[in-house]
Amino acid sequence: MSGLLAGKRILVTGVLTDASIAFGVARIAQEQGATVVLSGFGRGLSLTRRIARRLPTEAAVIELDVTDETHLGTLSDRVLEHTDGLDGVLHAIGFAPESVLGGKPFVDAPWPEVATAMQISTWSLASLCRATLPLFGERASVVGLDFDASVAWPSYDWMGVAKAGLESATRYLARDLGPRGVRVNLVAAGPLRTMAAKSIPGFERFEGVWDERAPLGWNIQDTEPTARACVALLSDWFPATTGEIIHVDGGVHAIGT
Repeated sequence: MSGLLAGKRILVTGVLTDASIAFGVARIAQEQGATVVLSGFGRGLSLTRRIARRLPTEAAVIELDVTDETHLGTLSDRVLEHTDGLDGVLHAIGFAPESVLGGKPFVDAPWPEVATAMQISTWSLASLCRATLPLFGERASVVGLDFDASVAWPSYDWMGVAKAGLESATRYLARDLGPRGVRVNLVAAGPLRTMAAKSIPGFERFEGVWDERAPLGWNIQDTEPTARACVALLSDWFPATTGEIIHVDGGVHAIGT
């Protein structure tokens, strides 16, 4: 078998539709030779199982709610029912209640809802690493999905704070897991019309920014460039890169206003 991920075993979280970045990663990973296991949870689990059939090879699906310690504690055993270990993990998990998004007064956000956003969107990267560490061999790669948190965006509000925390957590995880052979990196994509994006009130305000400022141009429907970057980081082609944020945004992050 040939391909960038030949022989690799990859866990992909966050597949709900075939328009998601995570689906693109799973598809390209299979095309590049990987064995892929998907995770889903709650009412979305049936959707993940249905979408798994649209991959080049139907992937096994396991249940994972990152707020459930029982799910996290048994994750390695349940993955082992389908493959004999892992070489990589895609963290495509993020959520914030509508009450802390959409341009409402930032200081009025209630802590329980902010805590939910932080637990699911930030802390889950560390908890997923902890849960999958027993499955890794001498080398492994964890890749998370990000949206540039270096500035305050319209409507993004506490999800922006959660993404800033995700970026910081990535650096600390890279520090602590590097000696164990684990690389931890993020891919910061430009705005894409995924299910996650549709849940953000006022998301369309992002699109005009990219139309005006992306030197390479930007297609809000095309998840392929972002998915390819994730697959590259999951491969052995970045053996000395960790704690990094790779921008796949048409160049917007580099252009001032």
